[in-house]
Amino acid sequence: MNIEQRALQFHCQGTSLVGIIDVPERPHQRGVLVVSGGPQYRVGSHRHYTLLSRLLAPRGIPVMRFDYRGMGDSEGEPRAFDAIDEDIRAAIKEFLLQMPDLREIVIWGLGDGATAASLYAPTDARVRGLVLLNPWAGSDGAITGPLIPQLLARFGEIGFWKKVGSRPAGAIDASLPLPQRIVASLTCFDGATLVLLGGADAIGHQFAELLEKNQTDCRRVTIAGANHTFASREWRDEVAEISANWIVSW
Repeated sequence: MNIEQRALQFHCQGTSLVGIIDVPERPHQRGVLVVSGGPQYRVGSHRHYTLLSRLLAPRGIPVMRFDYRGMGDSEGEPRAFDAIDEDIRAAIKEFLLQMPDLREIVIWGLGDGATAASLYAPTDARVRGLVLLNPWAGSDGAITGPLIPQLLARFGEIGFWKKVGSRPAGAIDASLPLPQRIVASLTCFDGATLVLLGGADAIGHQFAELLEKNQTDCRRVTIAGANHTFASREWRDEVAEISANWIVSW
C-alpha cells in the first residue's frame, strides 16, 4: 500500500504547531493521534512514534504525530502534560481537515502523554478510543484505596461524572489529586480503552494498581520484561501489533 506523508503547520491559540500525517492509500475511517509524553517530540524515544506510524499506516490506519506548544519544532513556552488540552483539540481539528472522511479518533500516548490523553478524551465526542502506555498517575504513585467510592461520596453518583464528561475541557475539577482525575476521566469516557503496561516498569505497576482498586473498565495487556519506554525493537513491535489489531477490532 502506498503511504503519503504530509508535513503540517497549524495553530493553537495563535501559536504555530508542527506535525506530520501518514496517509494510507485506502484509509480506515478511524485515525490515530499520537500525543507525546515527557521531554519527547513527534519522533518519540527510540523513534517509537515514527516506527509505530510505519506499521499502522500500511494497514490502512492514518496516523498523525505533532509537537504541542513548547515542544520540538512548535512555538510557545513549555507546558505541563495536564495543560495541553487545547493543543490536542487543535491537532484533532487539523487531522480532520486534512482527512475529512475520518469519523473517529483514537488517541495513543506514552507516560504522561497517556495521562494527558485520558484527561482529554471525555471532553471530545470525536475521540472514540484510547491506547495508553504506562500512564503516569502521580509523583509518588501512592494509592490509599479505591477512589470511586471517594468520588461517589463527594459528588453523589457516577451519573454526575458522565455529565461532567460531556462538558468542555476543564470541567473536571483540576484541584483533585491526579489519580482521582484519571479515574473520573476514564469513568466519564464512553469509548474503548486499551492499556499497555511494561512488565518491568514501576509506573506501569502503579497504574495497574489504580485500575484494579477502582475496577475501571479497560482492556489491559502487560508486555513481559518491557521497561517504561519499550526500548527494545521486540517490545516496540509487540506494542505496534497489539495497537493495530485492537484499533481495527471494534
